Amino acid sequence: MLFENQRAFAQSLDQQDPLHAFRNEFLFPQQNGTPFIYLCGNSLGLQPKMARSYVDQQLNNWENMAVEGWFEGDTPWMYYHKELKWLMGNIVGASAAEVCPMNTLTVNLHLLMVSFYRPSAGRFKIIMEAGAFPSDQYAIESQVRFHGYDPKEAIIEVAPGAGENTLRTADILAAIADNGDQIALVLFGGINYFTGQWFDMPAITQAGHAAGAVVGFDLAHAAGNVPLKLHDWDIDFACWCSYKYQNAGPGGISGIFVHEKHFSDTSLHRFAGWWGYNEQQRFKMEKGFIPEAGADGWQVSCTQVIPMALYYASLKIFEKAGFIEPLRKKSEQLTAYLCYIIDEVNKQLGFEQFKIITPATAEDRGAQVSIVAKHNAKEIFNALMAHHVLGDWREPNLIRLSPVPLYNSFEDVFLVGERLMAISKTIITHRN
Repeated sequence: MLFENQRAFAQSLDQQDPLHAFRNEFLFPQQNGTPFIYLCGNSLGLQPKMARSYVDQQLNNWENMAVEGWFEGDTPWMYYHKELKWLMGNIVGASAAEVCPMNTLTVNLHLLMVSFYRPSAGRFKIIMEAGAFPSDQYAIESQVRFHGYDPKEAIIEVAPGAGENTLRTADILAAIADNGDQIALVLFGGINYFTGQWFDMPAITQAGHAAGAVVGFDLAHAAGNVPLKLHDWDIDFACWCSYKYQNAGPGGISGIFVHEKHFSDTSLHRFAGWWGYNEQQRFKMEKGFIPEAGADGWQVSCTQVIPMALYYASLKIFEKAGFIEPLRKKSEQLTAYLCYIIDEVNKQLGFEQFKIITPATAEDRGAQVSIVAKHNAKEIFNALMAHHVLGDWREPNLIRLSPVPLYNSFEDVFLVGERLMAISKTIITHRN
């Protein structure tokens, strides 16, 4: 599409957008009575308007039934997680049996590594991306130490080449091949939180399996953002949070995926809890752990009803929108338009003030655009906030902007460019 840096053009795209009305399903933060242009869904998604009613339903059940709410009422808590499983499967490309809502992201990463990181004297190394989100780095390092290995020897980080910001798929595959007989686990993010790069998950999985390793992904920035086919891609396990692109609230419940090929593997270790015990026998309270079938067998603690209600509210919006494919079509256009608008700002300034480090090709990115501001970066970010544009800041000079297709518009993107231009001319001219 040939874009135009005109408000009327952006409005015409919104008029043609079949998903445009979904922004009315969400609550936008305000400053002095003026709503923000919200481009921070990569960090925390907006609150669905229906979230309160879904939570109120469970509060009413608690009020009216108390402990009987576990088995009585319209949504018995004992089985409430099953209400979400089919919806979650459609988000990540899995069967309902292969997914389960539970815990929080890093807790789930640890629990899954208990099962799927099984080092031996000859095969103990983990391949991961350099610059992964710190929580992943800490979790992997601690797991390696737990098994008695030195992280400096056991963890192989694949980094971008000199002068580059993102990873080449060929370099990732080469690192796997070069260390193949020593690799126990390949564990990547689906999308890098800093650059917004979407990794070639099928290629990484295929290479990891060819090397004899288990392959898993942290999908914090991918789930609800890009099309995923975890089952078809033969990925062994994955986990994600629900509070970014899936709008389930701060600290929202996490989800896990375990490929069905592992369901019958009785040799897998796991940290067990009562809620992961076979559902039909759970209340016999007997010794000897017998896991529930599927991903539910990795549960440890009981259903987190209120966080699940928040997640459920958002998942029902995804269902109404047609899940990921329609959203992805709009997202590709929104993100391309944002990149175009940033380039237009640079042209008007007469130099490259804003460098986009997110990959230029649609198949290599999701909704996030990461922008390095070369001059007065923090001042520009603060000024955007003052002008009702809420993005995300990362040291030392990175601004992350994420137009989310469920609630952002093309006019939002145009207005961001207009305000960014005015702010840059004022600040950079004044200081330089």
